[in-house]
Order: sequence, then structure tokens, then C-alpha cells
Amino acid sequence: MEPELAALATAGATALVQQMATDGWAAARRGMAAFLARHRGANEEEALADELEASRADLAAAREEGDEDGAAGVAAAWRLRLRRLLSEDPAAAAELRALLDEVAPEQERAIVGEVHNTVSGGVQHGPVIQAGVVSRLDFTTGPTPPPPG
Repeated sequence: MEPELAALATAGATALVQQMATDGWAAARRGMAAFLARHRGANEEEALADELEASRADLAAAREEGDEDGAAGVAAAWRLRLRRLLSEDPAAAAELRALLDEVAPEQERAIVGEVHNTVSGGVQHGPVIQAGVVSRLDFTTGPTPPPPG
């Protein structure tokens, strides 16, 4: 599978799971169910909406129990499903992108891609973090040590 399609499947699953906990869930569920039904070649939209609702219930239960693996499992299942769909029908990528833009604007989605950082200049007297997205993070460090010599 092309890396771009794999990244799109990941973004789709991430946005879907994020929308499960928002007021926009009904629209996201309808849109995703319609998208999946069109690419399955069958009129199963209602069954797919029920399946999405069951995933939402699984996610809510996992989060309520503090089960991070369970919550991650919901996202992983949808990521695999979207990867399979895009692998079988790469033309569906444009439709999935449009759906994501509709239900989860770019600023609401996790950034998917590569991060390349270089740390140089000698000894670092504080935290060094490499990440695609960092939010709500505070560090407190002690006083800067005097330079050697």
C-alpha cells in the first residue's frame, strides 16, 4: 500500500474515533456509513451506522474503565478497515479526504506524517522532544549549570 493511502487510513480512523466523543458524531457516523456502504457495493448503510455506534460504545466503555488498550483497539480496527478499503479501491481516497474535511476540519485532526529533528550544539540542559504534535505540556527545570572551565 502506498504510504499516502496508509496515512490517509490512519487519519480517517483517528478523526472517526475523535468524532465519537463530540457533538458532531451524528454527522460523522452518517457520512462514514454512507462512504463505507458505497464502497462495499451493497445497501448496508443502516447496518454500518449500527456498527459505528457499537464502536462508539466500546470506546466510551474503554475510556470509562481507563482501558487505553481497548480505546486504541477501536482506532486500530477502523484503521485496518480503512486501509483494506483504500487498498482495494484507491479511487476512494478522494472521497475519504472530502469526508474528513467535512466532519473533522484539518485543525481538528491529528497530524500524520514524518518528523525530522536535529539536536546539535553540545550538551542540552533541558528536555528534548521529537513529536508530530505536542499539546498541554509543561516542563520545569533547575537553574542552568555554569559553563565548564
